[in-house]
Amino acid sequence: MAHQIKIPSVGESITSATLGTWHKNDGEYVRVGEVIVTIETDKISTELESDRDGILRHAAPSGSELAIGAVVATIEEGSAPAGSVEPAQAAPNAAQAVPATGVVDDEVRATPVARRIAEGEGIDLAKVAGSGAGGKITKADVMGAVAPATGETPVSALIVPTTAPSQAATQATTQATTQATTTAPTSTPSGGRTTRRKMSPLRRKIATHLVNAQKEAALLTTFNECDMSAILGLRKQVQDDFVAKHGVKLGFMSFFIKAVVDALQTVPALNASLEGDEIVENHFYDIGVAVGTEKGLIVPVVRGCESKSFAQIEKDIIDYAGKARSGGISLSDLQGGVFTITNGGIYGSLLSTPILNPPQSGILGMHSIQERPMAVNGEVVIRPMMYLALTYDHRIVDGKEAVTFLVRVKNCLEHPERMLLGV
Repeated sequence: MAHQIKIPSVGESITSATLGTWHKNDGEYVRVGEVIVTIETDKISTELESDRDGILRHAAPSGSELAIGAVVATIEEGSAPAGSVEPAQAAPNAAQAVPATGVVDDEVRATPVARRIAEGEGIDLAKVAGSGAGGKITKADVMGAVAPATGETPVSALIVPTTAPSQAATQATTQATTQATTTAPTSTPSGGRTTRRKMSPLRRKIATHLVNAQKEAALLTTFNECDMSAILGLRKQVQDDFVAKHGVKLGFMSFFIKAVVDALQTVPALNASLEGDEIVENHFYDIGVAVGTEKGLIVPVVRGCESKSFAQIEKDIIDYAGKARSGGISLSDLQGGVFTITNGGIYGSLLSTPILNPPQSGILGMHSIQERPMAVNGEVVIRPMMYLALTYDHRIVDGKEAVTFLVRVKNCLEHPERMLLGV
């Protein structure tokens, strides 16, 4: 009997999905828990696993756009055909081989996706409790066991490098909101001078989203510059003690998030949005952090920032880094932010005018830190300086409020002790 594999519902506003990479060939025998295909929507990517043993039959080719609920494949249930090799008897390969650390144990029952993530993250599967059938370790179990790294964790740590062919989970990195790669070429290059590609659903969604932001909002950007000496000095002074106590390094992003929260509390207009002819003012502080991945830009949301410590914010960012590497970011991680911070400085940007992430009314752009001559108390000194850019919706935020907000951010960063003292 043929069992149907359908495109699952991945959000109320998502009506279709595109077939990305087939991980199993048409006619290939698959087993429970094996990843068979990656699907992409206009918000996220996800992997579909086989829920039974049998022969896989593709219902559509890679690159096809299908409605939610459409049949993507069928599985003809039955035993493995003659000549096939049981997984436990197969010779070790790149995905199954035990790495030098010895953390992936082939005797532990785990799905292939869980094994790949464990191998990439250095997780000992023998120490992970399985929640699947019969105690099998699933992807979610491994993600829950990913321990925070102790390395530096600025936003640049969330940039996912190009993956090796065996890291299928990373190839399925979740993406949303502002950037994405396009699909494979749909036509042969003409004379080697051009290549024509069909826009992916995500890219089409992005195009509409950004054009609407430009059309609907009255965008204006104001600038300032910030002396980063105090933060650099404070981090150098307390870094060893901070790591010893919290197990993570003190990065830059926690300072910026805390400074933004302070400024939002000072200027509530930046923590509001328009819905029709009503202004909706938020009284919570869930801050989106725009970060780059291999397949585009995503904006995970750090929630409840007003009540979190610097250490907890750094740990949250590390958690998102792990999710980005393994493709574990979900829609819930990307929704509900009231303000966004984006760091073009990690790419070398000196100055930019970021675009709003609707319906938010403000976005703060960070940039490269450069040593520049500055006049301080009548003397020329060299200071590490960063340009700050605040793009805001002028329909609900006046120029005075925007400048006040940005000056408040600047003051918090130049005098971080004020944030700790609440003054």
